[in-house]
Amino acid sequence: MIYLTLFLEFFKVGLFCFGGGAGMIPLVEEVVLRHGWLTESEFFNFIGVCESTPGPIAVNIATYVGSTQAGFLGGLCATFGVVLPSFLIILLVASVLKNLTKNKYFKGFLRGINPVIVAMILATGLIFLAKAFGYVSLTEWNINFSALVIFAILVAVHYGYRFLFKKNLSSVWLILISALLGILLGVLFG
Repeated sequence: MIYLTLFLEFFKVGLFCFGGGAGMIPLVEEVVLRHGWLTESEFFNFIGVCESTPGPIAVNIATYVGSTQAGFLGGLCATFGVVLPSFLIILLVASVLKNLTKNKYFKGFLRGINPVIVAMILATGLIFLAKAFGYVSLTEWNINFSALVIFAILVAVHYGYRFLFKKNLSSVWLILISALLGILLGVLFG
């Protein structure tokens, strides 16, 4: 039964998500928290891991959640569930693409769906920002000074590099620097 549940829940996430991985995060969060597959803290920590590892975030999350809940087969079911809708939709779109891009209803659909995608991505980003700095609830904050220090250093490094070399520092370097700073601050301040 868990295999079917994992497949169906992640199938729904894959089916109703627009805007890529960042747009999927709120839907995935709702599913994993509702089923108790991850705590909110575990979910947000794992999002950080998913963002810094190769592969689509939804596939990484589905594989992780499925495998923690039901082993290898659970990971396979969840991953297949989240990927199948995109695969089917791409097949459908590819078969009627020429006519679809000229269709006024399809154009209207895209115009209507774009603002909600932007809003979902923006809301997710703001929630991550607040959580990183210690947001617990509307009335409670546990200020994370290490996160504030790391954030300030990363901003300084990013803009310093940009000023000196007239180009952006690779995200890979920012991830590595933040990981090293996290380890260093963890060792120093426990």
